[in-house]
Amino acid sequence: MNCTSCGRNNRQDASYCDGCGSRLAGNASQAGNGANGEAIGKTGPLDGIRVIDWTMWQFGPVSTMMLADLGAEVIKVESLDGDLGRQFNRVAGASSVLPGGINSYFECLNRQKKSIALDLKHPKGVEVIHRLVAKSDVFVENFRNGVAERLGLGYDDLIKHNPKIVYGSATGYGPKGPDADKPAFALTGEARSGSLWWAGPDDGVPYSVGGMADQMAGIMLSYGVLGGLVARERMGIGQKVDASHLGSIMWLGGMRYGMALLTKNAPARIDRSLARNPLWNYYKCKDDRWIAFSMNQSDRYWPFICKAIDRNDLMEDKRFDSMVDRTENRRELVEILDEVFINRTREEWAELFTGNEDIIWERVQDAFDLPNDPQVIANNYIVDFDHPVVGPSKWLQTPLGYSKTPLSTRKMAPAHGEDTEEILIDTLGYTWDDIALLQDEGVIL
Repeated sequence: MNCTSCGRNNRQDASYCDGCGSRLAGNASQAGNGANGEAIGKTGPLDGIRVIDWTMWQFGPVSTMMLADLGAEVIKVESLDGDLGRQFNRVAGASSVLPGGINSYFECLNRQKKSIALDLKHPKGVEVIHRLVAKSDVFVENFRNGVAERLGLGYDDLIKHNPKIVYGSATGYGPKGPDADKPAFALTGEARSGSLWWAGPDDGVPYSVGGMADQMAGIMLSYGVLGGLVARERMGIGQKVDASHLGSIMWLGGMRYGMALLTKNAPARIDRSLARNPLWNYYKCKDDRWIAFSMNQSDRYWPFICKAIDRNDLMEDKRFDSMVDRTENRRELVEILDEVFINRTREEWAELFTGNEDIIWERVQDAFDLPNDPQVIANNYIVDFDHPVVGPSKWLQTPLGYSKTPLSTRKMAPAHGEDTEEILIDTLGYTWDDIALLQDEGVIL
C-alpha cells in the first residue's frame, strides 16, 4: 500500500508508513459493517489509533484507558521504577493488594494497555519516544508544567517528529495563570473548585467527594483528545489539548455553579432530615437498607405517594397541603415518612412500587450490589474477564454503547515493561543487538 504522504510502498496490512510514520488511511481500522449493518469490529471505534501514554496515578491513566476501551492501541510509558500507582497498598483504608504482587488501584486504571519501561533521562530513552511519536496519533502526559519540556517531550518538541500529533496535557490548575506550575492532586483541585461544599450537612465543615476530580478530569481529557482527533481528520491539523482538575470539577458542578453565578445564591447543602422536598430524599427501611425518591414536581406526585404507602390521611393534613406547606413543615413530614418506611424491608417496598409509573423511586445500592443488577448486566457496564493472575473477575467498562463498533475488554493491565521488546522490534524496527545495547546502557529493563 502506498503512503499518500511520502509515497513509500508498505505491506498491505500495515496501519502506519514505515517511511514517515503517517497513518495509512486504507488500513486505519479493520472494523467495519457487514451487509446487514451488523457489528464486525471487535476493538471499538478507535481501532487503528495509537496513543502514547506517559501518565501516572489516576487522572492521566483514566483518560488513556478510556481511549483504549474505545479500541485505541495504548502504549504506557513507565520509568524503570514503574508507575507509582503500582506501589499503592491501601486506598481510603481499603487494601488494594492482589495475588501475584499486583494491586487493584493500578489494575483498574491501566487495562487494555501495553507497557514499555524507559529511562527518559537518557537521550536514547527520549529518542525511543520521538520515534514512537512519529508513528502515533496521540501523546498524553500528566506531569507538572515544565517537566515534559525539560526532557524534550513538550508539545513543541514532539511536533518536530509528528506535526499532526494530538498532545493531551493533564494539569492541576490549567496551563496558564499564577498557579499553573503549582503541584496538585485530586483533593487540592476539589478544594479550590468549591466542590467540598457539595455534600454533607450544612454544618460549616468541608466534606470529601472521594477523589472525584481525578475521574472527572480524566473523562474531560479523553473527550478533548477525541475532539482533537476529529479536527485532525477534518482539517489535517494536530494540536495541544489540556484539561485540569480545577476546570473539570467546576464543570461537574454544572447546574449548581450556573445558578449561583446567575442568581448570587448557591444551592445549599441540606441534611436529609431537613430536605426541602421530602419527595426528593432517601429513607431507611426495616433491613437497614435505603430507598430513594426523585419526584421534583412535589404537588403532582404527592397524592400518588400517599396512596402507595397507604397513608391517604396525609393528603388531608393541612400541614402538607402544597409544596410550600410541605417545605415549611419538612422536619415533621420527614419524621412521619421515616416511621412509614422503617416498617418494611427495601425489597418489600420495591415489590410494592414496581410497575407503578406514578412513583419515581430507586434502591440505594453500593458497589457490591452492582454486579447482580440486571440493568448493569444488560448494558455491559460491568464485564467478566478471566485475569491471568486474579482469575475470573468483574471489571468496570467505559459505559458507552456503539451499535457498529462495540467496545470490548481485551486484556488486563500490563506488567511493568511487559511489552518493551515487542514495541521496540515490531513497531520501531530495533534489532536484538539494539535491545542488548539499550539494556547494557540502562535505557530499558
